[in-house]
Amino acid sequence: MPLVDLSATIRPDPAEYPDALRTEVEYSGHAEGAALIQAMFGVGPELLRDGEGWAVDTFTRLGTHNTTHVDAPWHYNATIAGRPADTIDRLPLDWFFAPGLVVEASDRADGEALTQADMRERLPREPVPRDIVLVRTGRDAYIHQPDYMARGPGVTAEATRWLYELGVRVMGIDAWGWDEPLHLQAERARASGDAGVFWAAHQCDLAYSQIERLVNLGALPPEGFQLACFPLKLEGGSAAPARVVAILPDS
Repeated sequence: MPLVDLSATIRPDPAEYPDALRTEVEYSGHAEGAALIQAMFGVGPELLRDGEGWAVDTFTRLGTHNTTHVDAPWHYNATIAGRPADTIDRLPLDWFFAPGLVVEASDRADGEALTQADMRERLPREPVPRDIVLVRTGRDAYIHQPDYMARGPGVTAEATRWLYELGVRVMGIDAWGWDEPLHLQAERARASGDAGVFWAAHQCDLAYSQIERLVNLGALPPEGFQLACFPLKLEGGSAAPARVVAILPDS
């Protein structure tokens, strides 16, 4: 079965990135590994293949939202529909392996959020319970650019509710966030003075998960594939990184 990788590569970010957005990795090579083995176990390099020990890598900074990741309802609010919101480790596994559908939205401008009517028009078929809906915006082309978070059309709260009512529990996008860019929502929220304008799709009081920062959705057909998007089991987490892979049928 052909596999399509939809996950961003995790790599260290430039020092000028804001702390909240920056990933830092400390790499330790084989020579350092050999020295550590000698210090810990008294086994010198002459007893190791090619004189090399283990290479290891340490995340010194990695936010759970800083790469391709799955959001839990706890990320949105402390309570959802009147009950404590679930963290990432409490979500059912069957949410994260299911048929996928792709909504083509690369023609939409930044901030031109998809409505329920747009979803109806652009989906290859009406979703059924547990389908995973992915929105292709093409903004993964900018995933390592400083203005990545300011790009993408986003999805409205109305469209999100409609998908949820059809039984969809996981929705994904190849942009920084499921909502339209936050600076645009912030402008409208300040102008209106109303709660619920900013971060509207996230905070629409629904127990669902988002996959954000996907890549390579253009390699997928509109339907007819399975999606595996299991998040790491982080106790109490608002989100967790995931290796998201589409499984296509044999041709």
